[in-house]
Order: sequence, then C-alpha cells, then structure tokens
Amino acid sequence: MPEKPVAPEPPAPDPHDGHDGHDRSAVRTLLRLWPYVRPVRTRLFTAAFVAIVASCLSLVIPLVLKWLVDGPVADRDPGGVWLGALYLLLLGVAEAVLFGYRRWLVARPLSGVEARMRADLYGRLQRLPIAFHDRWASGQLLSRGTTDLMLVRMFLAFPLTFLLVNAVTILAGYVLLLAQDWSLGLVLLTPVIPLVIVCSIFEGRYGVVARRAQDQVGDLTTVVEESVLGIRIVKGFGRHRSQATAFRELSGRLRGTELVKARLLALIWAVITFVPELAIGAALVLGTVQVADGDLSAGTLVAFLSTALALRWPVESIGFLLAMSQEAATATERYFEVMDAEEEPETGPATGGTLSTPAGPGTTAASGTTAGGPGGVRFEGVSFRYPDAPADAPPVLDGIDLHIRPGETLALVGGTGSGKTTLTALVPRLHEASGGRILLDGEDIALMERDRLRSLVSMAFEEPTLFSASVGENVLMGADGTAGEPELRRALGVAQADGFVERLPEGVATQVGEQGLSLSGGQRQRLALARAVVGRPRFLVLDDPLSALDVHTEARVEAALREVLRDTTALVVAHRPSTVMLADRVALLSRGRIAAVGTHHELLRSSAEYAWLMSGEGEGGAR
Repeated sequence: MPEKPVAPEPPAPDPHDGHDGHDRSAVRTLLRLWPYVRPVRTRLFTAAFVAIVASCLSLVIPLVLKWLVDGPVADRDPGGVWLGALYLLLLGVAEAVLFGYRRWLVARPLSGVEARMRADLYGRLQRLPIAFHDRWASGQLLSRGTTDLMLVRMFLAFPLTFLLVNAVTILAGYVLLLAQDWSLGLVLLTPVIPLVIVCSIFEGRYGVVARRAQDQVGDLTTVVEESVLGIRIVKGFGRHRSQATAFRELSGRLRGTELVKARLLALIWAVITFVPELAIGAALVLGTVQVADGDLSAGTLVAFLSTALALRWPVESIGFLLAMSQEAATATERYFEVMDAEEEPETGPATGGTLSTPAGPGTTAASGTTAGGPGGVRFEGVSFRYPDAPADAPPVLDGIDLHIRPGETLALVGGTGSGKTTLTALVPRLHEASGGRILLDGEDIALMERDRLRSLVSMAFEEPTLFSASVGENVLMGADGTAGEPELRRALGVAQADGFVERLPEGVATQVGEQGLSLSGGQRQRLALARAVVGRPRFLVLDDPLSALDVHTEARVEAALREVLRDTTALVVAHRPSTVMLADRVALLSRGRIAAVGTHHELLRSSAEYAWLMSGEGEGGAR
C-alpha cells in the first residue's frame, strides 16, 4: 500500500488567532510605531518634504508644455523649442536627484528602527514566562522577528511617505486642473467618490487576508523548524515523504491565500486604473470640442492632459500603497501581540514574609517537615495549577510541605506525572506557585528579584539544551561571569566531561553546533551538569541528571558529584536507585502530594509504592 501522508501536529494555537481585521483600526495600530519612529522623525519629515517637492516638479512640466505649444511652437521659433526642451530636461534631472536624496535620507534610520524593534522583541521574549513559550509556536515568534519586521520597515520607507506625497500631489494637481479649465477639472473629479468607496471596501477585505497569510507563514516556519531539528526522527522512521506531503499542504494553503491577495490587488488596481482613464477620455473629447470651437487653446489642452496623465501614478498607486499599509498594520499588530504579553514579575504574589522562627518539633515524616532552623529549602503548603488548565482539573501539586536542611541532598522520587519536574521548576520560579510559599534560607522566593534568586539556584534539566557556541561558553553560562578557566576545568571534572572534551578537535573551544546535536546524549548531559555546578551555587536542583550515562560513567560522576553536594543544598529528581543513593533523604511524590519522607532504606521498608518504583517494575524504575 502507498505510504499514507501524516500531517504534523498543528502548531500551538496563537492566542490571538481569530482576528478578522474588522476589530482594529489600521491607522491606530500603525500609530503604535511612533515611539520607534520618533528618534528619526527629523530625517523622515525631511525625506517626505523632499519627495513632495520632487513630485510637484512633475506638475510643472505641463505648464512648460503649455508655454512651449502656445509660444515657440505656434510661433515656429526653434530657439524657443530648444529652450523649452532644456527646461524639461532640467526638471526631470532635478526630480530624479530629489527622489534619490529621499531614499538616502531614510535608508540608514529605518534600518536602525528595524534593528531596535528586533532587539526589543528578543529582549521581551527572554523576559516572558515559561507559560507563554509553552503556548506559542516557535515559528510564529520567529516570523514576527523576521518577515513582519521587514514589512514594517518597507512601510516606513515607502507607503508611509508616499501616501502623504501622493495625497499632496493629487490635491495640487486638481487645483492646477481647475485653474486651467474648471469644466474639464470637474469631469476628472467625478471618479473621486466611487474610488473612495472601493478603496474602503478593499482595505477591510485585504486586511483580513493579509493577517491570514502572515499567520500561515508563521505556521509554515514552525513546520520547517521542527522538521530540521527533528531530522533524525524523520530519517530514522522514513517519514520524509509524509513530512514533505504535509509541508506541501501547508505551503499550498499559503499559496491559496497569497492568490486571494493577488486577486484583490488586481481588482483594486483595475478599478483604480479604469475609472480615471474613463474620466481622462471624457475630458479629452470635451477639450477637443472646446479647442475646435475656439473656447480653449491647444496649449491649455496639452497642459491639462499632461497634468492629468502626471496624476495617473499617484492615483493608481493608491491600491498598492493601501495593500502595503494593511500588511504593515497586521505585521505591527502581530509584533505588539508579543510585546503586550505580560512579563515575569520581578517579585511574585507572596503569601507571607520571611520565616523568622524555627520549625517546631513533632512534624511527621509524611509531611516532609523536620525540626530545625529555617535554613535550607522549605516548601510550605505549596500548590500549583497550570494557567491554561481546565477549571475543574485537579492541581498538579497540592499542599506540598517539605524541608531540605542546609547542606542536605534530598532525592525526589515518583511515578510519571506525579509532578516532580513541576516541583523543581518552582524553586527558580520558572513557574509561579499557585498557593503556599517556598523559602530559601528563610527568605520567601516570591519577594526576591529573579536575577538574585537565579544566582543562588542552579539547575540541570533532564533534557540537556546546548547552544550554538563553544563547549566552554556553554558551561560557563551557568556562572555569573566571574568564573574562569580553573572553574571550567573543575566543573568538567565533576561531570566527568574533561576526557571527551580534550579529545574534541579544539578542546573547550570546539563549537558544538545547534542544540549540541554533534555530541552524544550522554556527552550533552554531562556538559549540562557541568554548567549547573560551575558557579558553586548555594542551591542545586538536578532533574534526573544521569539518565543518559552508562553504568561506569554514572558511577564516576556520582563519586565526583558527592563532593559537590557536600557544599550545597540540593534537590535531585531520581529515577534509579543509584541516583537515590546520592541523597541523604528521599521524598516520595504521589499524585501531587508528598506521600512519605525518609532514608532510602526506611522507605523501602515502610512504603510499598516506593519499593515498587525502586524495584524496576514501576515504569522502568520510577519513570
């Protein structure tokens, strides 16, 4: 049987999908660009003035023609004809020079505007919460920083100026037409009302289609990015044909939308061209009759028609300029959808102040609290629910009470879906707790600035992510900028990564490539572990940091890691008994609650669930 195409999972829904283009004003949307344009407004206004002067020079040419026809041509004066030709040449050269000067005026400042907008977008993406990135497809964000900003720059460079220039030119041209002959001028004014109506209808419909096309570009970008990053899966399962088919479907959908845009643009262009041509034809017939009757000079008719023809481009370009303006408005709207998203607050909503008294005796092992001072890491009634979870869904974490003593290593064990990773993500506030509070050495993390909190807490994730940089740069990313070569070598040694790093072509200077895919899974995981310990953090959170290592390497890493754990307070997500043995105590997380706390051997005796997980039968040993 032929291979059945399998479409990729649809990109994460855009929270702003559904814009129909009728609930927003293009002008109001584009006015939001003013803070970026304001620093270069002088050059833009100068460029607009220069363009207006250049465009109005084209209206002087018909006046020269009138003088030329009624004067030197009628008088058969060759010298006057050559003088008139010289005037026309000088006017043409001046117009070309002014338009070139306008282009030079706007090129540099507008590239700066685009660069500032892109930098602001990138900075905003860094400050937005994890929940935002969970909802948005990466291709949608990428298209906003590339294609959309290019459309905005093009709008500022051309349509923004020429909508004003053409409006002034048309107004000045009609004044000249009425001054030359008011009856013929009125004939050319008749298309104005129908053209305004048609342009208004076109603007609304084109805005809807433009938004749809730009969203589809984001979807297509997402699919391409996922296919490239997942190329090993695509090739490994022989799914290149089905992926290509799915890509063609999305590409065909975008092509269809672009064709709708082209049809709309062709229609408006045809109307805007045809209606004024009818008026010019009518004026030509009427003017010819007047010349024949002696009511109008031939030079005036030539000047009138020349002026009308000079206005053809400003009038005909209205549809093109409106289309570019609508695309820029939708691009601006998409840009500010990200910029308007709420950033991570520096401090979150705290439910209490710092802990000033030690916890009292008499706490139970099941609750996870113990007697002692307020130091270390303490979870007090912590609950968590994802923001987009259904209202009737149970919380992921519910009433977590847990105390990790200063200098202690606590292993967190639980089945898949029990909330282990979510709990670890709450410590550096990658997610905000929905209830309760978390204390570090007695201080509520919700009252701490994020930069300070994350300088105290270091993490190693289960899925190690490396950047397109050198090995050394990837590892030193875990320090505050003060770590040097000794700290780097020490961290690589702890992670047992120094051996394979030395064998790389350029050692620590070797570029690891996008996402570090040039390295094995175990190598990436060891570099991620080195990144977590390089800054000697006070608090360390490790999410199953040894899962990709072979048995022998794991034993060496554990031996080196024990030395590091003596000097820090650590929370380690463990799926295997070997990792659990790194810890002083173990907490069993079950269905979002702490079910038991104790040493490994205590829980083996007292908790059937823990014994089952550690036996290797529980989802592969606690997985």
